This record gives sequence, C-alpha cells and structure tokens, in this order.
Amino acid sequence: MSENELGLFLRGRREAMSPAEAGLPHGSRRRTPGLRRSELAMLAGISVEYLARLEQGRDRHPSPQVLAALADALRLTNDERLTLLHAEKLSTGTGQLCPGAGLPPARVVRPTVRALLDRLEPTPAVLLNRLSEVIAYTTGYEQLVGPLGLLEAPVPSLARYLFTDPRARAAHPEWDLTADEQITRLKADSIPDDPHLADLVQELALTAGAPFSDRWSTGSRMSRHLGAQRLTHPDAGELRLARETLTLPDADGQRLLVHLPADDATAAALDSLTGRRPGALRAVAG
Repeated sequence: MSENELGLFLRGRREAMSPAEAGLPHGSRRRTPGLRRSELAMLAGISVEYLARLEQGRDRHPSPQVLAALADALRLTNDERLTLLHAEKLSTGTGQLCPGAGLPPARVVRPTVRALLDRLEPTPAVLLNRLSEVIAYTTGYEQLVGPLGLLEAPVPSLARYLFTDPRARAAHPEWDLTADEQITRLKADSIPDDPHLADLVQELALTAGAPFSDRWSTGSRMSRHLGAQRLTHPDAGELRLARETLTLPDADGQRLLVHLPADDATAAALDSLTGRRPGALRAVAG
C-alpha cells in the first residue's frame, strides 16, 4: 500500500476524467485525454501549486472544504467520495483509531430495552446511539420509515439518511427544520474530542457538502423543535407525528425515540399501517 493514497486517487481520477465530463471544451494539443492539473485546480477553486503538492504527497492535510471542492469538481459519486475520504485517512495515518482514543458508539441493546420495545409494538419506536445510528426498532417503525429508504444501509443512520439520501427531502416537507434539529441533536449528544463523531462530521461534510457543513459550523445551537413533525409516507400520505425522547441511563448516549399521532387523521393512518386496534390512548393534537 502506498503512503500517498490521497495523491494517487486524485491524480487517477483527474487523468480519467475528460474535459467534456467536466464541462470544459476539449481544445487541442492534449498529450493525455484527462484533465490538466490547472483545469482541475480552476474547477476546485484552489491553486495549481497546492494541487501539485496534494498529488505528490507533499501535503496530506487538506481541509474538508478542499476535499469537498475536489470531489465536486471530479463529479464523484457518494461511494467515490467515501473512497476519497478513506484515501485521505490512509495518507495521514488516521485510518485506525489509537488505543484509548474514545469508545465507539454503543450498538448493543440491553435485554430490558429490547423487552420495552416489544411492549411498545406496534407503536413506531426506534433505539438510537449518540451518532443517531439505528440500533433497534419496532415493526411499527419499520412500516413507517422502511418505504422511505431509511433502513436500507447496513448500519442505518438518521444523519446520513437525512443529509445524503435524496428521498429524505421528499419524505420531510420541512426538511430544513428537520436538518437543523438533527445537527442540534448530534451536538447535544456529543462527548468531548469524540473521534467517532469527528469521522462522521468529516464524512458528511464531504458527501453532503454545504447543507451539512454550513449548519455544523454554526456556533449556536438551535432550540429543539417540540411541535409535530410532518412526514410524507408513500402509502399513508402526509402524517403529523408527535415525538417523545427517552434517554437511557448508563447506556452511552442511547435514547428511545417514540412517534405518536398528533391528530386523528394521522392516528387512523398509523392504525392502517401498523395494524393497531383503534381506540387506544392518543397524543393530544397540537
């Protein structure tokens, strides 16, 4: 394995990308079919000298903004952006965490919490860790968010889904407000110098770009929105959901998020989705 994985990746992608793919005229007298270094630097808004240092391995610490600009200029897919991020970590020697650098976010469900989820069926409820990763959920939650694509990843994540999956914007009519809430939650649940959170922030800054990084860089934390959340379901239509969050003690930031109908129409729609018998206790309409 080369010590300059980042430089090799950038140069390889630059040389494999045609001017037409980058939206540039082909021109004449080209010695190679790919982009010139000056062209990629122009597209990314950085100097040719700096790009040369990155490709040659003389600089291995580009900022997340520079990585995102290069990824945009090279028209990288989400998977390719993650490969770029991995190459940067290998080049800087941060591909593996140092011993004691911080415990990974908890993904183990206590038996009593699993029993609680069983008792909540078929109410839509989900267990999350401090990075908003989905650890466990009821069948009601699966019926609510499964058709939206949220549970398709090997380790589903509210943050990754919200900021990187195009379906999230269609599912959340008030996407901007939901995105602000997600940032607030990540910051509130974070622990000092958490390398796992830092990795997630760097990943989303690269894969999601400004919609994430601009919110994350805002110093103030928004007040959490306690009103009903609007959600557009492909089968049930628009739902208004009241949410209740229960923080679990001694569980490394795990929390239980329960979704309840905020009006009669949503209650009927959820009953249809989950098979719940009508007439049970409802949330007060808000």
